[in-house]
Amino acid sequence: MSLKIVVLAKQVPDTRNVGKDAMTAEGTVNRAALPAIFNPEDLNALEQALRLKEQMPDVEVGLLTMGPPRAGEIIREGLYRGADTGWLLTDRLFAGADTLATSYALATAIKKIGNVDLVIGGRQAIDGDTAQVGPQVAQKLGLNQVTYAEEILKVENGKATIRRLIDGGVETVEAPLPLVVTVNGSAAECRPQNAKLVMKYKHAACPLEVSDDDPRKTLREQRPELVLNQWSVADVDGDPAQCGMSGSPTKVKEVQSIAFQAKESKTLTAADADIEGLIKELLNDKIIG
Repeated sequence: MSLKIVVLAKQVPDTRNVGKDAMTAEGTVNRAALPAIFNPEDLNALEQALRLKEQMPDVEVGLLTMGPPRAGEIIREGLYRGADTGWLLTDRLFAGADTLATSYALATAIKKIGNVDLVIGGRQAIDGDTAQVGPQVAQKLGLNQVTYAEEILKVENGKATIRRLIDGGVETVEAPLPLVVTVNGSAAECRPQNAKLVMKYKHAACPLEVSDDDPRKTLREQRPELVLNQWSVADVDGDPAQCGMSGSPTKVKEVQSIAFQAKESKTLTAADADIEGLIKELLNDKIIG
């Protein structure tokens, strides 16, 4: 059977390097101030898609990402590992999106791609840790979903067999296609980049990444496969009111990088007085209660 897979991938700021400039005045992440990386659990998701491609004769794997033009690097990294194509959603109207607006944009893009059998994404992104986008995409598309996947064992006869991690153990489930699957970071690591594919796609780029005087422009005219798909809100027939900050009810007040110092630690005994003192301290600081 043929299988069309879309992998949801995100270019995220490296949260190991959060500093005082990590937030903008509007309460969004200042991505220009942080190094950008491929969201780790999305790499786990990509590996599951590539394994299905190896198992089956007629599988197409594409990466779907949303972000500024530089997020095209995520698609290139996917191509270097064995993906077939990709789509970048980039538009100022997408900027500042929370999980609700993000899932709306991704869902509209998946509808435009059309005839998608399997949507695979990481469980969550390290810049938000909400684990909401995958399930919200499934809800907006009206699709079945399987979360906390460890391995997609097989796809046959219109159904996917998936091993997933649950409290206290694992379970194997079967779900009909089309289907949305979110993958844990404990799943198999993604394979390294393939040298031949790096040489083939190293000059691939989205239109907004290439200026008129860029030497890649002539090369892209000769090799159409180097032109990555780039879509705006209008291209996916999106509603601007549901995109970006306009469609985002969630507002982040502040992001902090907290490192505890040794002098901030406290050793307690099992004495009633110590326990009572700790509870009072937590209540006074409004941590509990």
